[in-house]
Amino acid sequence: MPDLLIELFSEEIPARMQRRAAEDLKKLVTNGLVEAGLTYAGAGAFSTPRRLALAVEGLSAQSPTVTEERKGPRTDAPEKALEGFLRSTGLARDQLTARADKKGEVWFAEITRPGRPAAEIAAEVITGAIQNFPWPKSMRWGAGTLRWVRPLHSILAILSDEGGAETLAIEIEGIRAGAQTQGHRFMAPDCFAVTGFDDYQTRLKRAKVILDSAEREEAIWNEASNLAFAQGLEVVEDKGLLAEVAGLVEWPVTLMGKIDAAYLDLPAEVLQTSMREHQKFFSVRNPKTGGIEQFITVANRETADHGATILAGNARVLSARLADAKFFWENDLRIAKGQKMRPWLDALEKVTFHNKLGSQADRIERIAALAGELAEAAGADAEQSVTAARVAKADLSSEMVYEFPELQGVMGRYYALEAGYPQAVADAARDHYSPLGPSDDVPADPVSVAVALADKLDTLTGFWAIDEKPTGSKDPFALRRAALGVIRLVLDNDLRVSLSSQVTGALATLLEFGAFQSFLNDFGEADYKDWVRDDRFSSRFNSIGYNQAVGQFFERILVDATKEKSDFGVVYRAAKRRVSDSAADLLGFFHDRLKVYLRDQGLRHDVIDACIAMPGNDDLTLLVKRAAALSETLKTDDGENLIQGFKRANNILSQAEEKDGVEYSYGADVKFAETDVERRLFGALDKAEGVIDPAMKAEDFAVAMAAMADLRGPIDAFFEAVQINAESEVLRRNRLNLLSRIRTVCLSVADLTRLEG
Repeated sequence: MPDLLIELFSEEIPARMQRRAAEDLKKLVTNGLVEAGLTYAGAGAFSTPRRLALAVEGLSAQSPTVTEERKGPRTDAPEKALEGFLRSTGLARDQLTARADKKGEVWFAEITRPGRPAAEIAAEVITGAIQNFPWPKSMRWGAGTLRWVRPLHSILAILSDEGGAETLAIEIEGIRAGAQTQGHRFMAPDCFAVTGFDDYQTRLKRAKVILDSAEREEAIWNEASNLAFAQGLEVVEDKGLLAEVAGLVEWPVTLMGKIDAAYLDLPAEVLQTSMREHQKFFSVRNPKTGGIEQFITVANRETADHGATILAGNARVLSARLADAKFFWENDLRIAKGQKMRPWLDALEKVTFHNKLGSQADRIERIAALAGELAEAAGADAEQSVTAARVAKADLSSEMVYEFPELQGVMGRYYALEAGYPQAVADAARDHYSPLGPSDDVPADPVSVAVALADKLDTLTGFWAIDEKPTGSKDPFALRRAALGVIRLVLDNDLRVSLSSQVTGALATLLEFGAFQSFLNDFGEADYKDWVRDDRFSSRFNSIGYNQAVGQFFERILVDATKEKSDFGVVYRAAKRRVSDSAADLLGFFHDRLKVYLRDQGLRHDVIDACIAMPGNDDLTLLVKRAAALSETLKTDDGENLIQGFKRANNILSQAEEKDGVEYSYGADVKFAETDVERRLFGALDKAEGVIDPAMKAEDFAVAMAAMADLRGPIDAFFEAVQINAESEVLRRNRLNLLSRIRTVCLSVADLTRLEG
């Protein structure tokens, strides 16, 4: 069975596109081969800055012969229908067979497609893959029509086995496939021929090209670590930068240089960000001081002076970059120290957060008010929380953050400390953006938690107020991430927060609901047609200072009221209902994100639904504790079997209530019990209620669930020994009321009707 080797050799491919391109090449070619009837044992894709390569092992020598039977028109069909069928099959009339069918005699064709050699199929598949390659960005060059990420120079395409290598018959835009490739651009630029993948990889390495990107990454990291270790230092880990640098070089040569002492007093994050973003340098840290002292650069060639010239040039460029950073830092420090960041905060009044939600300054005031309200729940000092919220985003106006936006928050902490704010306030400036993702660290300091929660809640309520919610896969304002951030902040810090009240309050504040209520009260209960023509209406409405979101929000309500000629009371109730509906919709969004989050942690979706259906579902900590306890209960035999008993009781009871037109919700009396089994169930329910009620009040769900699971035995025995629909109406009614007690007791813990199975 032959092996297939492909290499597409071009000018430098952007590092960010290489890995995806290699996988796309593998997918296009292997899928095409399989669809054509070939099989293979394995395939590996590789990339360097100048080449994409694919090795397919154990390819079948040819596709199998395939016989297909196709049904045609009836034998008495018009001649044109038969001619069309013959054209589609490529057969003559005498090659067809007439057979009886349920609609009469029908023509059948038996088409045999002989197998084709792998070389012929592979050539077609590779040609199609090259011509239809899904580059994110591509270009044309010269007079050709081929689009590639950078000009394509050569195609290597060979099938090899024990008998030797065969070049595939491929020609695209004047580029004819061969068995040759080139080595390193500078150190081994000559062409050479290869006979298979092992020979290809070996000869490339001799020509100063490491084909496997993972091998290049490992070589860079090991050499960088060794260089740093030799001087008692350590390389700051950066997997993203490592992958990018490995995509910039074919033969990595790792060099370590020193940072000019004039810049060593810059914050470590500034040094690291500047070197990473501008120069693609790794930072080298002194583990004793935590400061960044040196840098690692990766060259693409070996030099006679062992990289001295390269290092000198890089150091000069780096010094120029760091001189800019030092200038920004010193200017920012003057504003932070001398004016406590006031000019930056004033500047945010002119920075629009969203055209319907006002400026960054407007938003900061909303966040500050929310942070003050959340401080108690977070265990934070309210005054510090408000202060932290007001200065947390000041660094957005700083020169350093303007140059390096990824340092927002980090620089805010430095500047807040320089301005003399307490440590907790400064830390909140850095931490209030977190968590940014499912694996990001969650703030634990109370002030940081209060501000982080307020920041995310304001984002969510703001975009809910202007009806900019996520739809399908579209989430331009990262609201799903914000909701997950709220969930993680609440759960990881074990906070007891009523999301409903917080969301409703935030929406009401955002939409100036209180001002609107006051506005209505000033006019009193007048007919709409009278007060809308009153000059006071427009002047009073405009003087409230509604931003665009508020104006649009109430404009819709007022228009509706106009159509119905409604009075102020109706308008007010409509406005109140819209706030309430928006809050309920946002709480549902939180629940949807919570279900995704908990499912990833192993909790069944129906268990979560059963707990969301209970009162207090806006307290996420309470909800999750209930769900965890129910999940553990369902893992036991008693718990799982109890659910079946509950469902049986609920089904029988529901059917009887529907049939009789009454609700059996009270009146079960042990004096009407006819058997010991019934009496034991009465006793078990009394005992369970005595445990469950106080446990639920104490929010001890584990105890409540365990008491509920203990009912499994008495309930099973009851159903085995007792006939519910007894001939005596008194006994039947008493037993149905007993089932109602079972349902009531079980539903007091969770809505078990939502459980599957």
